[in-house]
Amino acid sequence: MFQDEFVSEVSPKSAQTMNPFVRICFVIHNHQPVGNFDFVIEQAYQESYLPFLDVFEKYEHLKLSLHTSGPLMTWLDEHHRDYVDRIANLVDQGRVEIIGGPFYEPILTMIPSRDRIGQISSYSQWLENRFNTPVNGMWMPERVWEQSLTSDIAAADIKYTVLDDYHFSNAGMDKESLHGFFVTEDQGRLLTVFPGSEKLRYLIPFRPAAETIDYLRKVSEEHPGATIVFGDDGEKFGTWPNTHQHVYQDGWLVEMFDLLSEHRDWIQTSTLGDCVESQPSQGKIFLPDCSYREMTEWALPVEKQLQLDQVLHSYEKDEKFKSAKQFISGGFWRNFKVRYPETNDMYARMMYVSSLVSQAEQEGLPAEVVASARDHLYQGQCNCAYWHGAFGGAYLPHLRNAIFKHLISAENLIEAANGRPDHWVESTVDDYNFDGRREIRLANDLMSAWISPSQGGQIYGLDIRAIEHNLLATMSRRPEAYHEKVRRGESDAAEEAASIHDVVVFKQKGLDEKLQYDGAARVSLVDHFHDNDTGLEDVIGGNSLERGDFAGGHYDAVVRRKEDRVQIMMSRDGNAWGCPMKLTKGISLESGSDIIEIAYLIEGLPPESLFHFSVEFNFAGLPSDAEGRFFYNDENPSLGHLGEKLDLKELFNFHLTDRFVGVDLGFEMNRPTHFWTYPIETVSQSEAGFELVHQSVVVQPHWWVEPNEEGNWTATLRLKCQALVDELMHSGPVTAAAMDEDSEIGV
Repeated sequence: MFQDEFVSEVSPKSAQTMNPFVRICFVIHNHQPVGNFDFVIEQAYQESYLPFLDVFEKYEHLKLSLHTSGPLMTWLDEHHRDYVDRIANLVDQGRVEIIGGPFYEPILTMIPSRDRIGQISSYSQWLENRFNTPVNGMWMPERVWEQSLTSDIAAADIKYTVLDDYHFSNAGMDKESLHGFFVTEDQGRLLTVFPGSEKLRYLIPFRPAAETIDYLRKVSEEHPGATIVFGDDGEKFGTWPNTHQHVYQDGWLVEMFDLLSEHRDWIQTSTLGDCVESQPSQGKIFLPDCSYREMTEWALPVEKQLQLDQVLHSYEKDEKFKSAKQFISGGFWRNFKVRYPETNDMYARMMYVSSLVSQAEQEGLPAEVVASARDHLYQGQCNCAYWHGAFGGAYLPHLRNAIFKHLISAENLIEAANGRPDHWVESTVDDYNFDGRREIRLANDLMSAWISPSQGGQIYGLDIRAIEHNLLATMSRRPEAYHEKVRRGESDAAEEAASIHDVVVFKQKGLDEKLQYDGAARVSLVDHFHDNDTGLEDVIGGNSLERGDFAGGHYDAVVRRKEDRVQIMMSRDGNAWGCPMKLTKGISLESGSDIIEIAYLIEGLPPESLFHFSVEFNFAGLPSDAEGRFFYNDENPSLGHLGEKLDLKELFNFHLTDRFVGVDLGFEMNRPTHFWTYPIETVSQSEAGFELVHQSVVVQPHWWVEPNEEGNWTATLRLKCQALVDELMHSGPVTAAAMDEDSEIGV
C-alpha cells in the first residue's frame, strides 16, 4: 500500500490579501566594540538602549527583532542585569525575537571558516541559555557579504539574516520589487535573506514619523501584503548627535509607536521569524560581494571616493542616470587592508593566532586552555578597529590596543601550556603579513618582535607579553575624503537630528592646520639619511628630504642561533647622496631578557665625509600630556610629557615611561647620541565629529656620521622594554571629559 506524505507550504494566498496591508519588521542592532570604555557604553545605555526599552514596553501590540552584539550583551548582563531580564520577559511574551550572530561582531569574510562557525554557534548557545529561546536568525556585521558565507552560516544552524536592498539592487533587482525575503544557496546549503530598506534607514528617525507611515501606505497600496524591513543601529535612537533630544524629549519615538498602533488594522509589526513561518519566499537569489552603500564608498581609495561623490552629485537630477544608478557599485570591503596597512597587520596577527589555537586543539592541549585562548582570539576579531568610515574605527588607539591585547593573551596562554622552559628564545620565518615576502618573528619568554627585511629591515610589531601590549599598534597620517571638509571648515552643528553620514561637527578648532600626511608607515628601526642642516622642525613638518634609499629598501637577512641567543643580521648595498655604501644592522635577543640589542655598521664611506643619519622608532599606546607618562634620563628625572617636541644633544641614555600602560622604554647608547621626539596625531572622523587623536610617540636618535680610517662607522643601542606590572597607576573611573578624544560610540 502507498503511504500518503503531505508536504505543507505556505501559499501566497494565505500570506497576502488584496486589501492594502503591509508588514514591517523592525530589526534593531545594538553594538559596542571590544575595548570600548565603560563610560561610553554606559552613556549609550542611558541615552539609547534603556529609554528605547522604556518606550517600547508600553506598546503591547508591537513586535521587533533585537540583535545585541556579544561584547555589549555580556557587558549589559554584568552591569544592568535588570535590563536583560526585561528583554527576556518580552521574549517570553512573543514581542521580541532574539537575533544572534558571531559572538564578538567580526566581519565574517575576514576570519577563517572554522572561526565563523565557532563564533556564531557559541553566541547562539549563550543567547539560548540566557533567554530560553531558539536563535534562528542572525545579524550580518556591517552587512559585509560574500556568497560563500552561506554554507558556513547554515552550518552554524542559522536560517535567515538581513542584508541591504543595495545588495539586491547590485544583483539586478528593482528595489520596488523587494517586498519579502529570498533564498540563497552555497554548496547545497540554503539561507533565507531579507533586504533591509535604505529608504527607511534615512527616514527613521530623522524625518517626521508621519513620513514613514505615508511611505508604508504607498507600499501597501502598490504591493498589498508586502513585507518591508528596517534594519539599523539602535544607537541612532539616542546616542548619535542630537538624537536623544529628538527621539525621546521631543517625542519622536512615542509618536512613531502611536501611529503604528493607530494603523495596526493595515500595518503589522512582525519579527523576522514570524515572516519566515507565515510567508513564502520571493524566489532564489545570488548576491554579489557587497555591503551597505556607504561602506562600499569608504572602501574605495580616497581619490575615487571624491570622484564617485562628484559623479553622483553631477547627475543626481538626470532621469536616465537614475535608472542606471543601481549598476554603479563602490569598493570591496577587503581592500580596507590595502587602504590601511595597519589593519592588515592586525588581520595577519589574528590569522597567526587563529592557527595557533587550531593547532593547540589538534595537539590536545587542555580544553580549558584552548577555550580561553579561543575566546581571546574571537575578541581579537571584533571588526571595528579593522576599517574606517563615518566612525573612528581604525583611528582609535584604544580599539587597536584591545585587539592586540586579546591576540597576545591568546598566544600567551598557548605558550604557557606548551610546556616551554621558564626562559627561552626562538626565531621563525614565514610570510606573516601575506605580502608574498618572508618576515622574521624574533621572540622569547618576555617579548616578540616582527621584522620585515624586504621593507627596510623595519620592526613592525613589538609585543610586551606581561602587559599584553603591542608597542607598534601605530597609525599613519594619510588623506581621507572628509579632509576636504576640514580644509573648508564646513561645520554643521546639526541642531536637528540628522543621519551620521550627513552631520559635520568640529570637536576642536584649527584642525585644518593639523592636516599632514606620512609618506610611509610609522614603524620602528627605519633608517634615514638627511641633509646635514636638517633640524627637528624640518622632520616634524615633513620637510626633510630622504637622501638615502635605505628607509624602505630590501635588506638581505641571515638568522644566527645559539641556545640562549638569536641574532638577525640584515644588510643592504645602497647609497646616500649618490654615494654607494653598505649598511648592516643586527638585532639580538637573549632568553629571559627584556633588552633588544641593535648594532649598526656603515661601510664604504668616502674619506672625510659627513652624513646625517637617524633611526626612527614609533611607540603606540603612550598618550601625551598625562600624569605618569613622560620622558627622562639619568641626569633629569623629567624631560616633559610624551607629547613634547624635544631636541636633545649627546645623551648616553634616554627613557620614556607610561605607568598606566605599564611600560618603561630605555635607550642605552655606546656613543653620544642626539634625540628628536615628537607626537603623531591624526585628524579623523567619528560619530561625534572631526577630532585630533594622538597615535604614537616618535623617538629618533640621530648622528653626524664620520668614517674611521677604513671608511666605516658603528653604533650600538640597547632598547630595554621593561614591563611595570607592579607599578601600574590607577586613575579611577575614566570620565568623558578626560577621554573624549578617543571615544567610540556604537560603531
